[in-house]
Parts: sequence; structure tokens; C-alpha cells
Amino acid sequence: MEERHLDAIADADTYPYWYEDVDEPDSNPTLVRTESCDLCIVGGGYTGLWTAILAKERDPSRDVILIDAHEVGSAASGRNGGFVDSSLTHGIANAQTRFPDEVGVLEELGLKNLNEIEAAVKKYNIDCDWERTGTIDVASTFHPSSYVDELRDDYAHLRKLGQRVEWLDREAMQAQVHSPTYVGGLWRHDTGALIDPARLVWGLKAAAESLGVRIYEDCKATSIERDGVGVMVNTPLGRVRAGKVALATNAFKPLLKRLNNYIVPVYDYCMVTEPLTPSQLESIGWKGRQGLSDIPNQFHYYRLTEDNRILWGGYDTMYYFNNRVRQELESRPESWAKLSKHFFETFPQLEGVRFSHMWGGVIDTCSRFCVFWGRGMGGRVTYALGYTGLGVASSRFGAEVMLDLIDGRRTRATATDFVQSKPLPFPPEPFRFVGIQATRWSLDMEDRTGKRNGWLRTLDRLGLGWDS
Repeated sequence: MEERHLDAIADADTYPYWYEDVDEPDSNPTLVRTESCDLCIVGGGYTGLWTAILAKERDPSRDVILIDAHEVGSAASGRNGGFVDSSLTHGIANAQTRFPDEVGVLEELGLKNLNEIEAAVKKYNIDCDWERTGTIDVASTFHPSSYVDELRDDYAHLRKLGQRVEWLDREAMQAQVHSPTYVGGLWRHDTGALIDPARLVWGLKAAAESLGVRIYEDCKATSIERDGVGVMVNTPLGRVRAGKVALATNAFKPLLKRLNNYIVPVYDYCMVTEPLTPSQLESIGWKGRQGLSDIPNQFHYYRLTEDNRILWGGYDTMYYFNNRVRQELESRPESWAKLSKHFFETFPQLEGVRFSHMWGGVIDTCSRFCVFWGRGMGGRVTYALGYTGLGVASSRFGAEVMLDLIDGRRTRATATDFVQSKPLPFPPEPFRFVGIQATRWSLDMEDRTGKRNGWLRTLDRLGLGWDS
């Protein structure tokens, strides 16, 4: 076992698989002078790009500039697993805990948002391998029985909300995807899709530019300040004078200092196999090509790519002291080794398969595990942060709400407590680091025993928590 899972990663490139694509667009120039616009968007990931597109769709005459510190999609948006999940709240269980009176509304808004993403992919002819396959939450012999009971509760709740869900017992689960560890699953037929995340972000960039958005890359915003009735965004070589600013910086250091205690950057690691042979594919089934994830606090996510590789990631999410964000932290061999071990425990019939790529990336999280919004500088600046994963779809919703706040529009979404409330802040260092490590240890214990210890119960009472 030890040699098998280590041999499988020995020759893997430490580079995102999605970037091995001849269609990657050329970089845009950096900003070298002072420009003026109606709306300046800081951050060129999904949130920033959707904000730009929606702003121009609402008002084609609005002058929009988007700037990114590196290249559009070079961070989480271009290197994630490619799961497009309708949940706005990082799962229905989190919604039930934090927004119990709004679960139905939030699930409805999330499904509407997913449908609108699919419509935009078609409208702008974005070639991103879109597959509306649905998602299966998998229960296995690795999980405590209490977790399976919680998954059944999710099934019952989603059925009451009118969603097209299916409970899979052991036999039905094995008929969908074969692993000797599987004991059941919850198939959410309509609430998930799969995409090539890099191709999606490149397609959104092209769509934004076709609408007249000016995009500058390798253009880091270093500070923002009031500028008359607007805002000045400063960069190393130029400036943007804007009427309003939308911050879509996610895991990176916020330009509004008061946000530093509301988000923390965490690193997620994943890998992708070489293409499976027909016989290897036959051994696992998976003809429905659904996105899969298991159900503990520290969970795996996995899916088939367009060329029948298995992308396998998650579980070992890491926080580094003092909110560190560094390129070298994208490499963590011990996490890749652990993921490889878990892969062959789940699919022992794939012995001999090797991984071709393995990589990591930083995402933002907050104490409520889902996006939150706010304003600064007298309403001139608006932000959307804290997605905690599942941001491929919810980033569009985050952008739409952020634009509603910029435009002063009252909508069904902006009237919710979900939009109007904020998470609790994290404590300062070193208490932040110690607390997060204690929580990770406790969650690992819960995953193995099914028992929630006193530390986790205290966090529950405080409205804080942590999972991957």
C-alpha cells in the first residue's frame, strides 16, 4: 500500500491540469497611467468577471475597468475542481444551521443562479465542457453511522423543498459508481454541473471584453482612497479613478483593513490521474459522470474530466500562521501522498493508475462558511468574500448581489438575512492559529468516532466552526 500510493505520484507535474491547454489567452497589458471609469472591479476571478458582465448587461453605457494582480483566473477560479453546485451556503446543512427561516428561498435562488450560468455559457458560446450531471454525496464504510443519518435528513429536507433528489442504498450506489467502500448516497439530479474551470474563466474574460470591459493584468491594487465623490484605486504604475469600486479579492489581503479579521486564507490540494483505459472505466462504472463528494467534515471531491481522468482532491485543507499567502504553499507533498492513499482505498481496482498532475491553491473562508457582503467608504466600495469552496456557481450570485448593492437595488436576495448579516470575526493571532488547529484536530476526531467534543460544541454555541 505504501509503495503503491507513493509510486502513483512520483512523476506527477506540480502544475494545474487545467492549464495544459493550447487555448489559454494572451495576457492583457498592465495599467501604466491614470484611467477613469464608472465602476472599477478589483480581482479577475469568477466574482470579478461576473460583476463586469452583469454590470454591462444591465447598463451597456456603464464604463467598467477590471484589474487583476496577475492573470485573470490564475488563482482559485482557474485551478479548482470544476464543480458548479447550486448551493449558495456551502450545503443545505449549513443553511439550516445559520439561516433556518430562509432555506427554501436560498435553495430556490441558488438553482435559479445555476440555470442562469448555464444560459450564459450558451449565450456567450463558452467552450468549457459543461455537463449538467448532478452530484452524489457518498456515504462509505469510512464514515460514522451518524453521518449517514444526517445525509438522510438532507434527502428528506430537499424532497420537501421539491428538489429532484434520489436516495441510493448500497446496491443503487454501487450501480452508479463502484467502490467496495460505498454504502449509500444522495443524488441531487438538478443542482450540479461540471466544467473545465480554466476554460470557463477564459470564456468569461472574452465575454466581458466583448461587452466593452477594459481588463488590465499584472496590475495589483495596492490601496484605495476617497477621491472626491468617488474612489481612487492605486497600482504600482497607474491609478483608476472610479465612481464605485467592487472588491473581488477573496483570499488575498483585503484593501479594506477592517475585513482582515473576517476571512482567512486556506490551501486546498488536488490531483488528477492519467486517462483511464476502457477496462479501468468499466471497473468503476460511473456512466452518469456525476460529481462526487463524501460527507465528513474533512471531505474528498472527485469527478471525471472530459478525457476520462479522475480529479481527486480536498480533505487536507491547511491554514498557515498569520494568514500567509505564498506561492510555495501551493506545494504540499504530504497532502498529495495522503490523497493518493485515500484514492486507492476508495478504488482498489485501479491499482497501477498514476497521477499526471497535482497542485494546490488558496481559497477564502469565513466563520459561516459562505459568502458575505458589505460596503465601505460611504457606500462607494462594495465587497463579496468568504465563499469557502463551492464558489464556481455562488460567485455569480455574489457578483449579482454586489452589483445590486452598488446600484441601490432592493431585490428578493438583498432582503434576506443571508445578504444583510455578516459572520463573526476570527480572533487575532496567535489565538487564530491555535484555534484553527484545535478545530481541525477535533473535526478529525469526529470524522473517526462520530462524536462532537466540547471544543466543537463551544464553537457551535458561538456560531463559529471549521470544515474543509
